[in-house]
Amino acid sequence: MKATLNPYLNFNGNAAAAMKFYKSILGGALTMQTFGEAKMSESPKDKDLILHASLKSGSVIIMAADTQPNMPATAGSNVHLSLQGQDAKSLKGIFNKLAQGGTVDMPLAKQFWGDTFGMLTDKFGVHWMLNINAPARR
Repeated sequence: MKATLNPYLNFNGNAAAAMKFYKSILGGALTMQTFGEAKMSESPKDKDLILHASLKSGSVIIMAADTQPNMPATAGSNVHLSLQGQDAKSLKGIFNKLAQGGTVDMPLAKQFWGDTFGMLTDKFGVHWMLNINAPARR
């Protein structure tokens, strides 16, 4: 079986805003379903929370949901979304856009292994690592 691994992010009521932010940077197709649309909300204040969202942009797939009010999400430092490739201009642009309103934990810079690498925490508390692969030597 060929498997894929996709990050699934949980938010405290701002999943729609986060996913729209990521779509504005990464492009692709975004689908979202609310608790109300799925008839899973007993409270009118919860009906617009996101039950499931999926952003598909090329080979990148990010999924997300809002948590139930009695089960808050806790952001942690044990998981980072890692984005890598060879298109330096595109990846630098993505890094800079993700950093807006967030915190650059490690600026993009050439690293000892030859690639350009940086880390940030976006305005939604999601940790990112971006690696720009160095051109292959002949």
